[in-house]
Amino acid sequence: MRDEAGFRAFVEANGASLLHAARLLTGDHHRGEDLVQTVLTKMYLKWGRIDAPLAYARKSLVSAHIDQSRRRWWGERPTETLPDQPTPGGDEAAVSDERDELRRLLADLDPRERAVVVLRYYCDLSEQDTAITLRMPVGTVKSSCARALGRLRVNAASSATSSGGAA
Repeated sequence: MRDEAGFRAFVEANGASLLHAARLLTGDHHRGEDLVQTVLTKMYLKWGRIDAPLAYARKSLVSAHIDQSRRRWWGERPTETLPDQPTPGGDEAAVSDERDELRRLLADLDPRERAVVVLRYYCDLSEQDTAITLRMPVGTVKSSCARALGRLRVNAASSATSSGGAA
């Protein structure tokens, strides 16, 4: 018999942080929601056998995201602006751009680098815990993190330069 109250308490306590991590991993609000739903469904089915639920959930998020990113999809692709509608002007667009900058920058990383950055800095895991979660050596976590942060710095600087030059 499943401990439904325990599972519900876990989701209530950790659902928001898992959702935010999933959004950062996928770079998209809706895909992040789908990813969390997939992971929580799998967790519910195994709930009585999971020793460390939060660690299991994080590992499952990363694994499911990497699995999904490997699949080829030939459907529609989201874009920043709809081609048939004019871009709205004013402060709302600027606020939205600032809010989405992190997701845009993370989207330029490969899924594994993105997972390392999200686990290290959003989930606040140590290098050792990140290595355990991703099943990779600590040295690989360090080098992936350094490479990803370097790319983020370069992309952020070029983004600031291009938006600064346009203003």
